[in-house]
Amino acid sequence: MNVMEMLQKQFQESAERLQTIQKDYSKALADRQTLDSQLNENRQVKEELDIATDDCKVYKLIGPALVNQDLAEAKTNVEKRISYISQELKRKEDVMKDLDKKQDEAREKMQEIQMQLQKLQQAPN
Repeated sequence: MNVMEMLQKQFQESAERLQTIQKDYSKALADRQTLDSQLNENRQVKEELDIATDDCKVYKLIGPALVNQDLAEAKTNVEKRISYISQELKRKEDVMKDLDKKQDEAREKMQEIQMQLQKLQQAPN
């Protein structure tokens, strides 16, 4: 295997690695968007529960049935959900930053290989 073939093989491997990273990034982005909408939804629920008085009835949907739930318990559950979703959002953002860095590294590697290939092609035989 000559140098040109080795560089072409390295370029192909780098391109495949970049594609894999981009797929992972797309999935992480979709997950982050889902978490973001869940967080907004839960914040709206919290706002509604905050304006509810103690004599208000609160129901929770469990399967096909609405079940009566204590207001304080409902508030606690929503706050826990908001906290959990916020932590998951932070984790997803960290994963996305890491994937961004990996994408940049893969692109740089591909550019280096491409420059080496061009030098080889331009060199006199």
